[in-house]
Amino acid sequence: MTTVRLGINPITWTNDDVPELGGDTPLETCLSETAEAGYAGTELGGKFPRESRALRPILDHYGLALVSGWYDGRICEKEVDEEFEAIRPHLTLLRDLGARRVVYADTSRGRHGAIHEPISQRPKLMDGEWKAYGAKITRLAERFSDFGVGMAFHHHMGTIVETDAEIDRLMHATGEAVGLLYDTGHCAFSGGDPEQLLRRHVERVMHVHCKDVRPAILKKAREADMSFMGAVLQGIFTVPGDGAIDYPTLLNILADQGYSGWLVVEAEQDPAKAHPLTYATMGYRNLKRLAEGAGFYVHERKA
Repeated sequence: MTTVRLGINPITWTNDDVPELGGDTPLETCLSETAEAGYAGTELGGKFPRESRALRPILDHYGLALVSGWYDGRICEKEVDEEFEAIRPHLTLLRDLGARRVVYADTSRGRHGAIHEPISQRPKLMDGEWKAYGAKITRLAERFSDFGVGMAFHHHMGTIVETDAEIDRLMHATGEAVGLLYDTGHCAFSGGDPEQLLRRHVERVMHVHCKDVRPAILKKAREADMSFMGAVLQGIFTVPGDGAIDYPTLLNILADQGYSGWLVVEAEQDPAKAHPLTYATMGYRNLKRLAEGAGFYVHERKA
């Protein structure tokens, strides 16, 4: 039996990309309700202090660990040394507070406001670019590892690594230093197969984002070529166990592999429609039950 911890992303309460979605919700509410719902840790959000001496006492006050934190990567457009120096302060904060992985998404070639554009308009790599791209990401990930933080590469809607086929190419083109952030909801939204994707790459999974999808809205979003944020506002995502994704199967695959990291509820919704504490609590209870059903021991937050 392997041990996992359950965390949550503050996007449940406040969306950094769309300030009208919970922008007036203070950090204290996010953290107090994270603890109230039962989670052991939180990922970073835009309202968090960016120096460890300021953030540590805040997290300690709520009894929460720092799980990880998103970084808008640009390695496709930059050299390794330049990208590493740009991310160094972020890695330092994570390392100083005990987080062992960074959520790294490559948002290269994207345009400001792209989350509001049709999903078909995203940037893509050409076939001849993948080999060099993979080598560059591998070198960057090795620098991260030497610094003490692993790279959990986040496949994400609207980016150059979105589909199952692109994730396959990324994994084949990169070395072991590049871990996979497996995101159930982004896989489903992109038209992928969450189970088969996980079976192919479970040995590379470093971090897991757990969200669910509402199938009727997923179908509508893909048929209408909605924007990413348009689909979010329609309610495409919800918490694990409240949608169509087969979590028992996915968690069994992870358990059989001996996964022992964090399972993070990261399910962006409109907080005016999806009451944050209600959904955070639902997500915790569902995910804990499902994880234990797969044979995991869930390490709970110290009160």
